[in-house]
Amino acid sequence: MKATPLTLKKKIALELWREQNKLAAKEHPLRQLFWECTLRCDLKCRHCGSDCKMQDASKDMPKEDFFRVLDGIAKKTDPHKVFVIISGGEPLMRKDIVACGAEIYRKGFPWGMVTNALHLTPQRFQGLLRAGMGSMTISLDGLEEDHNWMRGNERSFQMVSQAIDMLVATEGFTFDIVTCVTRRNYQKLDEIKEFLISKGVKRWRLFTVFPVGRAALDPMMRLSNEEFRGVFDYIKKVREEGRIRADYGCEGFLGNYEGEVRNRLFSCQAGVSVGSVMADGSIAACASIRADYNQGNIYEDDFMDVWENRYMLYRDRSWMKKGECADCKYFRYCQGNGMHLRDSEGKLLLCHLKRLNTSSNNPL
Repeated sequence: MKATPLTLKKKIALELWREQNKLAAKEHPLRQLFWECTLRCDLKCRHCGSDCKMQDASKDMPKEDFFRVLDGIAKKTDPHKVFVIISGGEPLMRKDIVACGAEIYRKGFPWGMVTNALHLTPQRFQGLLRAGMGSMTISLDGLEEDHNWMRGNERSFQMVSQAIDMLVATEGFTFDIVTCVTRRNYQKLDEIKEFLISKGVKRWRLFTVFPVGRAALDPMMRLSNEEFRGVFDYIKKVREEGRIRADYGCEGFLGNYEGEVRNRLFSCQAGVSVGSVMADGSIAACASIRADYNQGNIYEDDFMDVWENRYMLYRDRSWMKKGECADCKYFRYCQGNGMHLRDSEGKLLLCHLKRLNTSSNNPL
């Protein structure tokens, strides 16, 4: 595999970005905190890589336990600068989710939510807004037939459509719609785009599946290399049209696509500015990263002590320069790709740049 050489303009931008990231890793200011408030979920998404369960047997983290974490953080840093993202599982499975949000807001932390919208009634939405919710992310993976196929529920598209109407009608509210691009919906991205534009959506985030969880076993989830490149060409085209802001997700170094398919250059912020508290109390970085890389547990450790004194393998990624990364001249910019793409032994599961520069049309 021989990557297309970077343009001079890209090299200069990436070198400057690299220096900024070195400083960020040294200072590691906590800016985003994910709270996996539950493992319960009412959908069975084909691409899910989490430990979500449809049964009610999975215990939610008591909200008081998470609040103690926030109290500790507030002693060490300005809570107004740490954005809490409530995730799961499905956060709306919790009957006390409005109370959770209200207390997070009362403690001075801005917060938002990632939801499948299946239980986002108008009454619940208004309750969340009164509790200080400042943003929301909802998934839409196609029009009705395709989305419901992906999510395993015949009501899912209807509820997402209703939720989008509520979000659009709420003046000044920040939200985006996220689409997982698969072999099933790849040829229908224009349909999704036009639907979102007709609804009044301004921000659309697209991502591709990485090979873990259910997605690793389902060939419909994995794009061919040609389709994979096509996703980025499509995003470039949509951005040039200017009718809706399309971005690729945060993962992966993309070579000459850097700066053209999202608003910032690639850097994995896990453990640098992003931390997580998982449902069992584990202290993690990005919630998508394997448990092998957890750094402690709130029931045994102080979160901010862990944040300041551990996470070293996230902030110095020279250990990743092995295997296919060992001789890659782009490692200085990529730093081994996202941490969620490393297996338990540190092996890279997926290289975006390699896929973009591989001529074979077989799915990887």
